[in-house]
This record gives sequence, C-alpha cells and structure tokens, in this order.
Amino acid sequence: MGSSAMEPEILEVRCLVKQAIDTLSSSRDSAEITRSLQTMKQYLGGPNSAEHSPKSKEFVNTHYFHFLQVLTSNLSVDWLMLLPADQEKELLDDFFLNGPPHQAYLVLLDTIIAASPSLRQERCVQILEQFLWEGRMAQLIWEVCLEHTSPHMASLRETLLNKISALPDHMANKLEKNNRVMFYPEDYYLLLGQEILSVLERTCERLKGGMDCSLSFVSQLLGKVCIQGHTDAVLQVLVPRLTVLTQSDCIWQRISWRLVENVPERWMENVVSGLVRLAAGPEVLSRLLGSIVLKNKKAEFVLTHKFLLLQYQHKDSVLQSLLGYLAGEKTRGCLLVEVLKKLLETWGNSSTLRHTPVQQQLYISKAIVICLAQLTNSQIQEHKAVLLSGMMAGMECHLDSNIARVRQLGMVVAECLSARLNSEDHRLKFQYVEDDELRELRSLSTLRSLSSWEAPPQQHRDGDSQMESRPNLGKSKQPVQRTQDTEAESELDSDDELIPYDLSIDTELQRSQAPVYVSDCVEVLRTSAHPEQIEITLKIVENLIRKNPTASREVSVQFAQVFLHLEDKFNISGFIGLRQRGLVAITVTDIIPVTQYLTAEFYAANYSLTQRLDILDVLALAAQELSQPDSSQRAANETPSIQLLREAPDTHNPSQQWKKIIEERIENKTRRFAKGTSRPEAKAVPNRLGPVAGHFFFPLIRNYDRPQSPFDFLAEQPLMMGRLIHTLAILMYFSVNVPIAIHMGKALLDFTWAVRYHTDTYVRQGTLFAVSSILLSVPSHILLTEVPDELLEMRSWLADVAENDPDEGCRKSALQSLLLLENFKKKLGLFAE
Repeated sequence: MGSSAMEPEILEVRCLVKQAIDTLSSSRDSAEITRSLQTMKQYLGGPNSAEHSPKSKEFVNTHYFHFLQVLTSNLSVDWLMLLPADQEKELLDDFFLNGPPHQAYLVLLDTIIAASPSLRQERCVQILEQFLWEGRMAQLIWEVCLEHTSPHMASLRETLLNKISALPDHMANKLEKNNRVMFYPEDYYLLLGQEILSVLERTCERLKGGMDCSLSFVSQLLGKVCIQGHTDAVLQVLVPRLTVLTQSDCIWQRISWRLVENVPERWMENVVSGLVRLAAGPEVLSRLLGSIVLKNKKAEFVLTHKFLLLQYQHKDSVLQSLLGYLAGEKTRGCLLVEVLKKLLETWGNSSTLRHTPVQQQLYISKAIVICLAQLTNSQIQEHKAVLLSGMMAGMECHLDSNIARVRQLGMVVAECLSARLNSEDHRLKFQYVEDDELRELRSLSTLRSLSSWEAPPQQHRDGDSQMESRPNLGKSKQPVQRTQDTEAESELDSDDELIPYDLSIDTELQRSQAPVYVSDCVEVLRTSAHPEQIEITLKIVENLIRKNPTASREVSVQFAQVFLHLEDKFNISGFIGLRQRGLVAITVTDIIPVTQYLTAEFYAANYSLTQRLDILDVLALAAQELSQPDSSQRAANETPSIQLLREAPDTHNPSQQWKKIIEERIENKTRRFAKGTSRPEAKAVPNRLGPVAGHFFFPLIRNYDRPQSPFDFLAEQPLMMGRLIHTLAILMYFSVNVPIAIHMGKALLDFTWAVRYHTDTYVRQGTLFAVSSILLSVPSHILLTEVPDELLEMRSWLADVAENDPDEGCRKSALQSLLLLENFKKKLGLFAE
C-alpha cells in the first residue's frame, strides 16, 4: 500500500529531473533555466536537514549526483550570463553546499581534475573553496561514519579516503601557479584537523545520548594523512584539544583510544609517533594512547624498539614522555624492564659501540638513565642481577674505547646505574671533566614532575565557534578591509556635492569580461551570442594563445576550426585582421596538427572562396613568422610584413613589395668589388620553418588535381590557381637553404611547368614568381647538380617570355630570373651562346 502510494511521487520527480536536465543542456532562455533550477532546489533541503520528504529522498538518493554532473558540464561564460547576477550563488552554489556532501565533493573535484584551465574549472574551484570554508568536509566525514554499515557507502570509502587526504596534491598538480591558499598543505591539513575534531565532538554527543558510532573512517583518514607526511599539521590541532577533553572525561578517553586503535596497521607507526612527539608528558600520552602498546604489535615495535634503538633524533622530553608512559601502569611496567634490558645489551656491545655514531650512543645513554629513574625500588631489586651484569659489560667496553667522549658517557651511565643498584658506600665514582652535555645527562636520573610539563598551545579553544577556529586564509580579511575602505570613503565624501550616477544598469556589461583561459575563448567564439563578449575575446585571444602555449596545444585544432568558420555577424571593427592573427598565432603555436588541418580543409567541399583564400593567407603568414630570427620577440599586435592580395592584381601594376624583395635578393646575389665590408655580418640562427616546411608545402601541391577536389583549378578558378602558386612560392622563398628545399623546388617546377603559358596574367605572374623563389632559395650548386636539363628549358622559356609576353610585369619578372640564371654561367658551360 505504502509502496504503490509512493510510486506516483517518484515518477513525478523523475520526470521533473529529466525535464530540468534537458532544459539546462539545450535551452538559452534565462527565465526557463532559472525556473528549472528553482524547481530542483525545492527537493534539495538544507545542509543540516534531518527530515526529507519522499520526493526529496528520491532526488537526493537517485538523481543528485547526475544532476550535479550536468550542472558542471554547462558551466561556461555564455551559460552563466543567462543566470541573474544577483541569484547566481543561490541558483548554482547552493546545489553543492546544501546536498549530500560526499557526492558534491566528488563531482567538484572530478570536474576540476578533468577540465583544462577554463571558467568551468575556476568556478568549481571557488565552490570547493566555499565547501571547505563552510565546514562541509566535517559533515561529509560524519555522514560516512553514520553510514558505515551501508554497502553503497562501503564502495565509496576508499575513493573518498584518497580524494580527501590528497586534495592539496590534486589541486597543485591541476592549478599549478593559480592554486588557492585554502588548498596549500599547511592550511588545508590544519582545517582538516579541525574538521576531524568537529566529528569527534559529534561522536561524543552521540555516545552521551546512548547511541553508538563508528570511528573507523576517521581513523583511516588520520592514518592516510599521516603516512603522506602531514602528521604534525593535523595532530597540532587534535593533540592540544584532546589533552584538555580527556583530562576529566572518560568518554573522551574512550574516543581517543578507539581513534588510535582503529588506524590500519600499515599507518599505525606515523600516528603513534606523532602523538608521542606532541603529547605533553607521560600522563597525557597515557590518556591519548591507552594500552595500544599491549594491543597492537606494530605500536609495540615502534614504542619499545624503533623509537629507542633505531632512531636518535628525538628530544629528551619525548624520551621522558615515552618511557614514563611505559612505566605508568602495572600492565605496561613489564615492558619498561624489557626495554631497559635491550638498551643495556646494546650499550654493552663492543661491536655496536664501534659502529655507532657518538650522538646515537648519547641518545641510548639518556634512555637508560631515564628508564632507571622510572623504575621502582621493587623492580630494581627484582632484576638487580641482570642490571648489574649489563652495567659491568657496558662499563668495560666503554672504558676500553679510544674516544674520550665515549669513555665519559660510559662513566656517567655507570655512576647512575650504580646509584640505583648499590648502597651509598659501594657506588662508583669516576674522575672526568663535566660539561653541559654530561650534566644534562646526569640530570635525567631525577624523575620529572607532572607540573613541569607545559600544555601545548591549542588551535581550538573552548567556546570558539566552528568558523572562528578555521585558519585565517586571507578570505575573512576582505570584508573587514572593504568595510574600512567604505567608511573612509564616506568620511571623505561627506561634504561632496556631486551625486554619483546610478550604475545598476551596467550589470550586464560588467559581466562581459575577457576570458582568462584559452579553452573559454574557444567556447565563447563557438557558442556565444553576445557581440561584446565575442569582440573582447577576439581582441585578447592572440596574446592569450602566445602566453599559454601548453594550454593552446590542447585545443589547437578546435581553435583553427572555430576561427575558420567564424563569421562577422555583428560587424565588429577589424574583425578580419583579429581573426587572421588568431589563426596565425595558433598555427605557429602547434604547427603540425594545425597545418595538417588547414591544408586538408583547403581541398575539402563546402568551403567558400573566401575561406580558402584565408587558409592560404594564414599559411603564408605563419611561414613568414617561423622563418624570422626574431619571431619569438615579435609583438603580438605587430602588422605582418607580407602584403597579401585578395584579388588579382592589375596587369600594369604588379605587387610592388614582392618586386622590391626580389630585387633586394638579386642585389645580394650580384658580385661587387668594394673596399671593406658594406654591412655587418648577420648572426646565424636556426630557421624554425625548416623542420616543418614540408607540412606547409606538400599537402597543398599534391591534391590540386585529385578527383575529390571541389573544382578545376586550371579551368574554373584562375584566381584561386594564381593565389595557390603565389602561396607555394612564398613557402619556397621562406625555406631558403633548408635541407628539404631541393625537393620542394623540384615539385614546384613540375607544378608550374604545366601552366607556364596560362591565358590568365595572374597565373603567369605567379609562375614567374615561383621560378624566382626556386632560384633564390635553393643553393645554385644543388640546382646545377639535380636539375641541369630543367634549367636549360627554363632559360629558353624565360627568354621567350621576356621578349613576347603581352604583360609588362611578366616581362620584367622573366628578365630578373634570367639575370639570376646568368650567375650560374661560369659554373656550367651549357648556357654559352
């Protein structure tokens, strides 16, 4: 009856969730998105809601995780602008801060790790920071403790354990220099210690109310954090507070004991060691550890062997605390005697004495003296024979040592042993010069009083609120500073007669900020319908690409695709130049993938003539930048030096710039006799275009006559044919002296030979320009060796063009090429008349 009555409500929630997900994914209506979010929020409840309606339970238990994933996938500049500015936190952040914390935490962290630097990642980082600031981590840990028997939670425990303990590592690896203070290890683990303490306080309240609670997850988390090297950061919060709480409360003592006992054995050493180092005296250590040394073999090994015989860096107070803990109860008293016997055995071993540093010998000597101070008279008398035998053996090997310091340490320890074992008349007394170190060693034979132990400073005081005890990360200072600034401004402007303008209408404009991540630029240019946002993005995109090459390479081909298909829908000033510079920037940043994409798209179907010309322009400009020695220092907004023609030039006015360039190269090839050098020699630098020139050149030249080509270059598109030849010539020109230049020259000669008598003037000009580029770019001796026959045919053709071509520009270009060929005359006699 109850199940059938609940079914319509569950179906209603499922339908509403599906409808909301469809709306968030596809709609661009601000009001519709707002209504969907508000509808889903009513099923969420609050962060501390104990009671949920059947609908809320269905949403939280079944749909919440997937809904958050959809929500984060839609986070973009364009989508966030659809939300009302004053309701963004209410409509977005509250979904993560008021729902099941473990699900929200996993979605946020997974999104941050999976996303590249973008607004989506930045927004999730902000929400995660607020998640930690509001104490949601304590709620997460508490819910895992309450649901320790749930099979669903059991499968998530290991995942949550890893993601919580290693959060600073995840954030540092992903955010790098943009990491937040909250996620620094020294701040995060301090906060995590306070969250664990908060969970322990809830546990105490639950136990006092007669209900049971599991601390296994808290113990595992503590052990995991300690094994990762953050023992002090967490225990500096826990130990002072537990020291106070366990002083007169047996429930708190049980909680502390169970917290340590439940730590997995592989992590036990770090937790126990940290507690021993930070506890203020043996009485406190006994309250914190209980009888863990008798219950856990790993803890016993650490406390009775490793701390005393394998390590020697601990302070005297730590030794006194540890050995006092072992002597604190009769059940542990036997361990103290066994520890003293092992110490005396090591102290009296001559081989160990020879191979042990003096500092470690001093440490063992201190441990022996402290043990003697902790033993009762009855224990001394019971084990007198063993202790006396150990004293004699150790004293003998120490006095036989040739190191004065070792002998002195042996004398002091023997005197302390004799003082406990023998009567006053039979005590040993040696003659030596006593210094501060030896006096300190002797002083340890006096038992330290409990009042001499100072309580460690508390990170969490009684009566402090949860929020007040959190580490000051700078965030809490901002509102105070803002208030002070506001008060100061009000005082200064109190007598001002000027009335400020109402800027409330500028809210939308203020939200159209420039993207700060490369991936956000791709998203804005692809999906945004806001002219201001697109214009701002186009203006900053080139600088952003060049400043973030690693991030740009991740989306380089997507960037090229978006730029190539981008249209000037909003009549943006300088649109063509901005788009072109962006394409050039992404091409030189990730050369091979982008050039492969552009050269393939040049011959693809469904592209306009303008888009194909854009591809040729970008390839030429990118090749120019890569070939320039100072291209890396070129200003981002510098105007390219190539003047690209979008229409066929006038037959009587050829490109003056290329004429000037070729004349300069011919001038450089001409031999002149003069006194001294006319110019300083240029510094040789590698040509960045050389290794990748083939990726620019060969895909363009090999596909023009393929069957899949969208049109016939020779017959239908003389303008496109001419531009293609000019671009190939430019690529040839910038590939001067690179190893692959001869292969490019051969391919270009074959390509242009078929069109050398083309009826269109622009195509013939391109052919002559290509010949000049070959002669200028390929070393003459290689041309004479590889293509001597082609050079002979070329000379005849050039002579014919120079004499008979109807276009003056073609005739001049042919004469210039003939002049270059004349420079080969002395190297090869085939050109003799």
